[in-house]
Amino acid sequence: MNFPPRRIPSSGLPKPTPRQRVLSEWRRIDLAAVEQGQEQRAQPIANLMPKVLKNLGLDRRRAEAEIVRVWNHLVDPNITAHAQPTGLNKGTLFVTVDSNVWLSEIVRYRRKEILDRLQHSFGHDLIARISFRVG
Repeated sequence: MNFPPRRIPSSGLPKPTPRQRVLSEWRRIDLAAVEQGQEQRAQPIANLMPKVLKNLGLDRRRAEAEIVRVWNHLVDPNITAHAQPTGLNKGTLFVTVDSNVWLSEIVRYRRKEILDRLQHSFGHDLIARISFRVG
């Protein structure tokens, strides 16, 4: 009697491609399952971009650039002629002043006014303090 050949069930893994066979022979191990596990799945860009933008901190950087742009409109023109914002780090806005005389004037009489205006426009979490220095 002739019986049909027995079918052996597959192990569940897809048949390796020629590339995978060559790599496993070259490496002397079969990493097909590991490579498939590490393979990233394609995702729509609409799902990825918000996370990428958040990680880059572009919203915060845009706000920092906005501070420099709005500075001339919020602060007295006499002060803007002698002081300009130069950086923002951990809630502290750094402002460079061109002379010690203006530094003293701003720190003694205008610091609170400038801080209040900036916090009103940008919020207390973005600008918590102002540091003036001669530069």
